[in-house]
Amino acid sequence: MRGDSVQAQLVGIDWGTTNRRAYVMDSAGGCVLQHEDGNGVLATGGQFLPSLQALLEQLKVPASTPVLMSGMVGSAQGWQQVPYLDCATPLEKLPQSAVPVRDAPPGCQWKILPGYCCKEGHGGSIDVMRGEETQLLGAMALGHADGWIVLPGTHCKWVQLRRGRIVRLATYMTGELFAMLAASGTLAPLMAAGPDGDPVSLARGVAMARNMAPLSNALFGIRAAVVAGAMPATQARSCVSGLLIGTEFASALRHAGNDVEAGAGAVRLVASSALSGVYAAVADLFNVRATLLDPDMVYCAALAQFMRTPT
Repeated sequence: MRGDSVQAQLVGIDWGTTNRRAYVMDSAGGCVLQHEDGNGVLATGGQFLPSLQALLEQLKVPASTPVLMSGMVGSAQGWQQVPYLDCATPLEKLPQSAVPVRDAPPGCQWKILPGYCCKEGHGGSIDVMRGEETQLLGAMALGHADGWIVLPGTHCKWVQLRRGRIVRLATYMTGELFAMLAASGTLAPLMAAGPDGDPVSLARGVAMARNMAPLSNALFGIRAAVVAGAMPATQARSCVSGLLIGTEFASALRHAGNDVEAGAGAVRLVASSALSGVYAAVADLFNVRATLLDPDMVYCAALAQFMRTPT
């Protein structure tokens, strides 16, 4: 994970609710060290200062090294609440929008990035993000300043960029719903019986989503199919996955309309290896071409941008 003499110029931390990822950048803008742990906002218990100090010590990085944090660390439940940017603010303005940590020790250049809040018209829908904006900046730096970018996770984000500005944002609680259904309730025993990613049952769930059945009704339909003997219990897990992700795609594409078609039916997926395969499979079932972007590479590309643009 680390060496004894890291020449660090910047430490970037994606500090989420559950997990924390750190990236140590050198003077050339390259990532020389990566670290991941379970010390997310919830696990920190409010002890953010000693937690960061312990992390920097573990990485053998001086506390005087500039640190740039993104994610839920800037929320009301995090270290210090940082106001959202309006979606009219271009992503290239992120470096100048970082907010210093109020209780940082003397000489420490520690900052937290804001998220984005998007509002559709007067009295319209409101959506927010924290952390994904940094990945979007990285995607833009890698040449993806226009089109749809999909960021799967606990709360999946569908973002349309136009010349480096966020013009649409839609969040789907796909990962959270899947975890809740798998943990408790009448579907949980069935979902525990089968594997992830079975292509036949995944396609079955996607077909249910494409038929636009109400989600709660369709979920019960999976249970009913198993208890009636029309579906093996081993297929329930992948079927639920296909239904939830498929519902996300059906909704997002319905609202995207011709925008996706104009982009040759393409989206960029910024997803971990655990999620990229199933999202790519569902995209294929919707005749949408998915280009995969590595989330670590995207985040480091954003950090390189911060190094080139003074915060």
